[in-house]
Amino acid sequence: MKKVAVVMGSDSDLKVVEKAITTLKSYGVETEVHVYSAHRTPVEAKEFTASARDNGIGVIIACAGKAAHLAGAIAANTTLPVIGIPIKASALEGMDALLSTVQMPAGIPVATVAIDGAENAALLAIQILAVEDKTLAEKLQAARDEKKTKILAKDAEINAQYK
Repeated sequence: MKKVAVVMGSDSDLKVVEKAITTLKSYGVETEVHVYSAHRTPVEAKEFTASARDNGIGVIIACAGKAAHLAGAIAANTTLPVIGIPIKASALEGMDALLSTVQMPAGIPVATVAIDGAENAALLAIQILAVEDKTLAEKLQAARDEKKTKILAKDAEINAQYK
């Protein structure tokens, strides 16, 4: 199975990124975690990205706040799927990071999740890998079925309460 790389622009993003790492690991997905900045370590970020496919990476999750150029810088240097997580790290409550991440030029796509949406980024990465991995697809379906069962139980409980 391919690995998922989680790259954050700063270690201050770790408190958000941990949700992605935990989710990936709960599905048995091997994960690499790095801190590379699009602005402060551009050479290292490019070198990592350029060799990612050869190193067994199948999807890259890139997390950054403020100007949030990391996902775009990574996407510019690979044809692997890149998922951006805009981080709430400024007075603009993450809107600056969201717009920086989602507004990519044609030809350099970055899938973007919600501000601080690390769990969904991990689940999207897993869904991408599950295209070729039946076991992962089954785990995803089982998790959705479990959530459905819980919601239907709550529905029955609340419905009975107000009859």
